[in-house]
Amino acid sequence: MATKKSAKRKPVKPVAGKGLTVKAYRGDNKTLLAFNFGDPAAATNLAGFTICCNPPAPAPSYFLFNMLQFETPGNHAQIATEPANSSANAPIEKFRWVHFPGSFHQGLQPAVGLYTYVVTLRYFDAKQSMLPMDPTLNASATIEVGPFTKNGLSLGFTRGYMQSQAFTHHVGLTALVKPKGKDLIFDTSAIAGTDAKGTTHTFQEEYEWMGFTARAKVFEVLNEVLNDGTLQLDMFAYDLDEPDIVTLLLAIAKVGRIRIVLDNATLHHAADGSASEDQFEVLFNQAVLKKADPTQFGMVRGKFSRFSHDKVLIVAKYTKTGKTAQKVLTGSTNFSVNGLYVNANHVLVFDDPAVAAVYEQVFQLSFESQTSTPKFLASPLSSATPVLLQSNSTPKTQITFSPHTQADADTVLGNLTARINAEAAKTTKGSVLFAVMQLTGSPSSVYSTLAGIHTNESIFTYGISDSPGGVTLMAPGKETGVLVTGKTGKTVLPPPFDQVPVPPGHEIHDKFVVCGFNGDDPVVYCGSSNLASGGEMQNGDNLLAIHDGEVATAFAIEALLLVDHYSFLDRFQVAKAAAAAQAGTPAPAASLQKQPQSKQQAAVTAKMFLFTNDIWAKRYYDPNDLRFMERELFA
Repeated sequence: MATKKSAKRKPVKPVAGKGLTVKAYRGDNKTLLAFNFGDPAAATNLAGFTICCNPPAPAPSYFLFNMLQFETPGNHAQIATEPANSSANAPIEKFRWVHFPGSFHQGLQPAVGLYTYVVTLRYFDAKQSMLPMDPTLNASATIEVGPFTKNGLSLGFTRGYMQSQAFTHHVGLTALVKPKGKDLIFDTSAIAGTDAKGTTHTFQEEYEWMGFTARAKVFEVLNEVLNDGTLQLDMFAYDLDEPDIVTLLLAIAKVGRIRIVLDNATLHHAADGSASEDQFEVLFNQAVLKKADPTQFGMVRGKFSRFSHDKVLIVAKYTKTGKTAQKVLTGSTNFSVNGLYVNANHVLVFDDPAVAAVYEQVFQLSFESQTSTPKFLASPLSSATPVLLQSNSTPKTQITFSPHTQADADTVLGNLTARINAEAAKTTKGSVLFAVMQLTGSPSSVYSTLAGIHTNESIFTYGISDSPGGVTLMAPGKETGVLVTGKTGKTVLPPPFDQVPVPPGHEIHDKFVVCGFNGDDPVVYCGSSNLASGGEMQNGDNLLAIHDGEVATAFAIEALLLVDHYSFLDRFQVAKAAAAAQAGTPAPAASLQKQPQSKQQAAVTAKMFLFTNDIWAKRYYDPNDLRFMERELFA
């Protein structure tokens, strides 16, 4: 987004005032800030929170921006050098906020390191006019900001949010995700779209922005193998059509250091060879180094009983004494254009030989057996008893590999369901946050439990699914949790919020559930498993349970962002016909071709403004409101 640069200023010295506390949680290149004060009286006449960010030197400090502003800014104390939606002039009217460096300040490559956030309480006077900043009413938190790593584990997430003003401002409303035609490999330096300023953007630039840290992790692993002649790559792939990934895989094939298990279910295999995966198979067989040992390179096309659904890269090193698995990348992210650039997805990279060795065993069995379900079921690797891994490099991690027998599948899903229900049974500070592709259509105790848990008013629940079977939004005076849909492509928002593209396929492709945020045993369940009975019995998949507060927090922040974004879309969307009528146009298609306003300007046009009283803050201290539970959980 185009933004106004803030003037340089000295960092504000933090001074605790009115019992304000600020807590910062580390995410993947982002920070969750949570605010609180123990005395509800401090919320009286509260206008909000001004947040000053102090990134690592020499980057200047700046005020975070709000999505909203006051209807009449001149009626309130303002800093003339700041825009009307700067939190210096339009304080945050929420008790939590996620800061994503690079959204408005610092450019696309923000500094990595220690950030200090200084939060200042802002108050209204008796005439509902916001008072000037008082330096005695602030508190601060300092935290490391950058790509999430913890010892030998690193995380990556796609950016997603194609249905957003951010996407259209960055690459253009009509930007292509893939050029028209059926070529598997195309020039990613070609123009994909033009932004609101008339600046053109290539597919590669679009992909780097959309794929974000998940893309960076995938390419880092592939380039590491290509550039080190002692390394070999073993790969599970389901969808495979990302052109630059394909190019790297073919380059590794030419030097005879790759093996692939590639899905050949109907979605990825056509009799005429037109499927992207079929095209890749032909190119791969032409590229492989013929003189290499056939047991050390090659491809298996297979699908177990239904799909070979894993998305895994295993890096192994050759020495004089043999081959040793070193590193593994896994997660929900397909190695495809949709998987990396349209879907909300995650990857995990374990730089730990112990973890990599287990995945290597799974690959070896799958490769040698040609993805035979009976042979996999006969192996201990198929057991419902998870492989437990914990070392100085890896937090406590439990992994199960499918396909399973029905009894084992029921056990695996039953264990996850039991953990969710354990949160539901808590009387205080229970929580479940999730992003799951679907909650309907397939038998699953996990689906039915997640679909119903948002009605539980004793715990904090926040979830999103493309197919949730119903949507419940946060409402004042309601303790019911939030469940939203990420499949809003068939409708458009009322003017001026109608200028967002309709993405191809799923937007919520993640499969993760966070239980016990800030509790005694926080855990995130993640990986490639769709968390359904059929998939656990018929697909090649992996499901991880990581018992680590920092890792669970990073996933929880992603859930918060997804739910908040799509909650906005779900709350304000209207049917296309109604949107056209409101806009006074014969069809919404015409308005969809216009470059959008910024989200801030659109909010002004739609007359969405900040409160000029403390009604918003009182909700956070009303025991009958979900926001009360949210404040206590996060702060």
